[in-house]
Amino acid sequence: MGKIIGVISLKGGVGKTSVVGALGAALAGFNKRVLLVDANFSAPNLGLHFNIVDPEVTLHHVLDRTANIGQAIYKIDNLDILPASIFNNSNINYLKLRDHLSPLKRKYDYILVDSSPTLGDETLAVMLASDEIFVVTTPDHPTMSTTLKSVKLAKQRGTPITGLVINKVHNKNFEIPTGHVEDTAEVPVMAVIPHDVNVLRALSEFTPSTSYRPNSNGSVEFRKLAATLVGEKYEPFRVKRMFGWVNPPREEINRVIFYKSVFE
Repeated sequence: MGKIIGVISLKGGVGKTSVVGALGAALAGFNKRVLLVDANFSAPNLGLHFNIVDPEVTLHHVLDRTANIGQAIYKIDNLDILPASIFNNSNINYLKLRDHLSPLKRKYDYILVDSSPTLGDETLAVMLASDEIFVVTTPDHPTMSTTLKSVKLAKQRGTPITGLVINKVHNKNFEIPTGHVEDTAEVPVMAVIPHDVNVLRALSEFTPSTSYRPNSNGSVEFRKLAATLVGEKYEPFRVKRMFGWVNPPREEINRVIFYKSVFE
């Protein structure tokens, strides 16, 4: 039986959709069957990340019962994509999303659901449809405030939060340190993704960043996260010794803790 993972943020511009694509491609790289779902109904763009510009059948049609879900799924390389309609203004019940996605857990190992960056029924629908949640944030104070709101909302709805993905990190002293983000949100940081202009280049090529630059630091971090989720063994720490052992970053420790709690 597969797993539905909601990827949420209540602030636009954090790179949530790019995270969905990159993590999905990383999971597929471990020979997992992966479906990416665009549940940002009012402003969908997941399909555009894969050059699905104006699909004839979408998740909107599934929810308004004018098509079945199999007709709305498009295969792109080793991923399946379920896009939403950019120009569809149908009056649909977003909260029915769970009813349509749950049966697909028999077909897919992982279903990643991209949510709306707004507080409303669209985000609530993703939370209710998901078995667990990842919250995407960036290390700045305005985004941190919305991250806290996302975490609070998910906890109120009872959906387990697997962790935070801190995206677009410049490693500058004006950014909120990873430890402070984790301690404030009271949610483990599971991945720290550095800022990389190649993410934008990958978008221009309609391909996930993990496929476009597989050896970049960000791609390695996504593969580490994917390996942890699927239970693959990997070397958890790149420990360098100069004047003593360097402490591993917090996200590395959290991934090891997650791996041991689930797979050992």
